[in-house]
Order: sequence, then C-alpha cells, then structure tokens
Amino acid sequence: MTTVVEHLENLIRIPSVSSLSNRPVAEYAVRVLNDAHWNTRLMTYVDPAGLEKVNLIAAPHRQDPEDPEADLVFMCHTDTVPYAADWARALDPFVLDGLLYGCGACDVKGFLACLLTAISESHMAELGSGLRLVLTADEEIGCLGVKRFIAADLIKPRRVVIGEPTSLHPARAGKGYCLAEVTILGEEAHSAHPHQGKSAIYGAARFITAIEEHSTQLAAEQNDFFIPGYTTINVGTIMGGTAKNIVPGQCKFQVEWRPLPGASGNSVLQSITRIAERMKVADPSFKSEIKVLRQQAGFETAEDSHLVRSIETLTQRSATSIPFGSEASVLASVANEVVVFGPGDMRTAHSRRECVPLSELHEAVCCIKSLMQNVYEIR
Repeated sequence: MTTVVEHLENLIRIPSVSSLSNRPVAEYAVRVLNDAHWNTRLMTYVDPAGLEKVNLIAAPHRQDPEDPEADLVFMCHTDTVPYAADWARALDPFVLDGLLYGCGACDVKGFLACLLTAISESHMAELGSGLRLVLTADEEIGCLGVKRFIAADLIKPRRVVIGEPTSLHPARAGKGYCLAEVTILGEEAHSAHPHQGKSAIYGAARFITAIEEHSTQLAAEQNDFFIPGYTTINVGTIMGGTAKNIVPGQCKFQVEWRPLPGASGNSVLQSITRIAERMKVADPSFKSEIKVLRQQAGFETAEDSHLVRSIETLTQRSATSIPFGSEASVLASVANEVVVFGPGDMRTAHSRRECVPLSELHEAVCCIKSLMQNVYEIR
C-alpha cells in the first residue's frame, strides 16, 4: 500500500500550476479512489485560456456522489501557484531533517496525500454515511472551481473540512479577500514641458498615500482572534507611463484588502471611492476609474461547533484563525460548519522553502480516518 509520503512525492512530481490543466492530478486521485472502491464523478470545464479544468466529487461504495446532500465533506484544491524558474527542485521532492520539500508540499498536496492515504487505509464498513471528497480546480486564481460546484448546486454539506496548511490546528475563522484595480488617467506631454500634460503617476502616488493613511485607521478595530487583528490593505502592483521622457498619461495599481469576518467587503471599497471623490473636488481635472476584481467575505464557525471540538480533541490543538484566503469563504454560504485544517505552515508556502513535517502528515492521516469513520463524538 502506498504511504502518505509516497503519495505526496508522486503528487509533487505532477506539474499543476493554475496555468496548466489539473487533469493529471485528478486522474491520480481517481486511480487511488477506484482502488479503494469509491465512486467518482468528474466535471470538466474550459478556462478562458482554453485549458480543460477538472472538478471531482467522490463517495464511498454504496454512497452516491450525485446526491448533493452530505454530512461531512473533505475539500482540497489541486492547483499550485507558479514557482520560480531557478527553483531547480520544485518538482523533485526530497526529505531533510524530517521535512518534505517541494512545490505544493503544504499548499496543498500534503493534505491531498493525507486524504488519499486515509481513504486507502479505511475499511468500507467503518466509514460514516453522507461522506464526500471534493477536489477543485483554480483555487489559487480565485476559487473558481468551487464556485462552479456551488452554482451548479452539486453539493449541500452540513460540515466541511477544507485542506490548507494550519499546522494541524482547526481554523474556524478566516479573513475575506477583496481586490480592485484603480486606473488614474492623466495627459501625455513631452517631459521638457510638463505643464502641457498631467502626470497620472503623480496622481496615483497621492491616491496611494491616502489609501495608506486609511489603512492605519483600520487598525483601530481589533479582533484578538486574528494576527494581525484588523482588516489589512495592500497595494501590490503598480504600472504606468510609456517612456522616461513622456509625462505619463495612465497609471494602474491593484489594491487588495482582507476584511475580518462579519465586516462588509464594501466598506473599504466605499472608502477608496470617497478618496477618489475628495481628490476630484480638490482637483477637478483628476480622473480615476475603480474596477472590482474580487469580493470574498470572511467566514467564522462557532467555537463550540461539533466539527471544531472534534478536531481540537483529536489533535490536542486549539482552534485558530487564518489570515489568508481559502475556499472556506465560499463554502460558508452553504454549509453549517466550516473548518480549515491541514499539515504544514503557510509561511513556507509559495516559495522554495515550502515544506511539510512528516510527523504532521502521519498525524493528519489518523485524524482524517477518525473523522471519516464518524466514530468520534463530543460528549
């Protein structure tokens, strides 16, 4: 029987950045699931680049993956972020000092390896009813695969465990993720005669400074369950101008914010819009456009929920929160209880430092098996 380490090494060797089809990962999972006598269903779609993407839903023998009603769903995405060209061993996993390194080791192929191992090692008679496995595409570029599941009404879970690296702490709450693109419009002119034009970059600089000032005000609203305990804002990219000797006629920047659970995703957007309005009042020639690219609310499951308490007791680790985006925010709209859980630490992910402790892989397999067997009850 394939071990969890072998599964993970096999998965890391499969290139699965979001710009590629994830079919090879899905087919690897199908082979393991079929060997374990699970029923599988593949749902395909074509992304804007013309690539086939695959979502998968599976259920144990004599349970129907076509039935959307489910008591417990384990969900895991199948794509990874791009890796640096000089990361020679991105797809060549290795173990050092009890850690397994490779692209996707913790985000989130480690959890997928644990799921497949737990399923392979479980006897069919031990598994609980209403059990599902869901694998999704395109999580890293906007949770696109899971949104298709929800839109098609293919899954109606009571409880969901979503794989992400949490060092095996059950994360019962997470911030949302919102993104907007701001365009500042100026007027080009020869740089020797700047008064003949209007610099879009200077306008963007003033706008960004005002956003930074607003971000410091948000720190006043603290939630001690999060680190940092407030809604954060970041201007991550900026692009403008055409040449060093031309007054720039256009400048674009992207601003993201991560709202606390319960906070309106629109509040920061409204604040940015008001900044643009104030700048227009101060300078009637100021022109800007704001385009919302993504708005995803946070999620929060009650601390005394059955799923949270079960994982806390199984792992002997307290519940926590996550500051990064995940599919949990999408699933929270249809599930009663949502927990993010998995081996590894997100602080190593998206870099050549990405790794997962072998000890956490083995511990996660045991925890997942107990949850799947539905034998662990909170008294």
